[in-house]
Amino acid sequence: MKEVPHDPDMTTTSPTPPPRLALVGDRSVNVTAHERIPVIMDALGAAGHEPIELYWLHSTTLTGPDDVAGFDGVWAIPGSPYQNPAGMLLAIETARTRGIPFLGTCGGFQHLLLEFARNVCGLPSVQNAEQAPDATDLLIVPLSCSLFGEEAAVSVAPATKAAELMGAGPTTERFFCRYGLNPAFEQELVDHGLVISARDEEGDARLAELPGHPFFVGSLFQPELASDATWVHPLIAGFAEAVRAHASRVTREPVTASER
Repeated sequence: MKEVPHDPDMTTTSPTPPPRLALVGDRSVNVTAHERIPVIMDALGAAGHEPIELYWLHSTTLTGPDDVAGFDGVWAIPGSPYQNPAGMLLAIETARTRGIPFLGTCGGFQHLLLEFARNVCGLPSVQNAEQAPDATDLLIVPLSCSLFGEEAAVSVAPATKAAELMGAGPTTERFFCRYGLNPAFEQELVDHGLVISARDEEGDARLAELPGHPFFVGSLFQPELASDATWVHPLIAGFAEAVRAHASRVTREPVTASER
């Protein structure tokens, strides 16, 4: 934030700025989840929690770590294929390495896996079949049965962040996707610290998280689609709490009256 020179006529300053959340991806009026997110965050604020400011960052604007490093949370929103997948991966890496709370849903989950595989597991050649269907090393592959606007059962593993928020055991979630993790790469991800915290009835990964991080979670399902002004999915509510907690830990300059 820029420094503002002292002005004797400026007698008041605002309280510390509210938490700021970067919504990274390609916003579209045709994506239901994008329309739901402001409603969901307003509902959380109306429930007596501290409001969170939303900033929509198109993937093409993501060129360096500083584009997201100043936020209290990063949400990789649905809507892949993204126009700038490299920018999405950069935003995810920044959140992971700098301890910024991160949530990735649908395409965000897929790119969480890509970023982790390339930068943590040392697998730089892995690709996403949605963007490179003819590649040899496909980390993200077509689902055996597309879940395009359908509900499906998943089972949440105990002793995970997901279980803390959603409860362990079976639950029904809403999906809108055609691609998921190639099981052939799962053990490599797990060996490097990623936890698969929910699976479908066939045992395929549907939720992943990184222990030791303030909040680093990706879901193939879209909790946005199960949320509205009257009820917010606990995964989103837990993420919002992590965003507020991050804001309370960092030094933030107050916003003066001239900057509002």
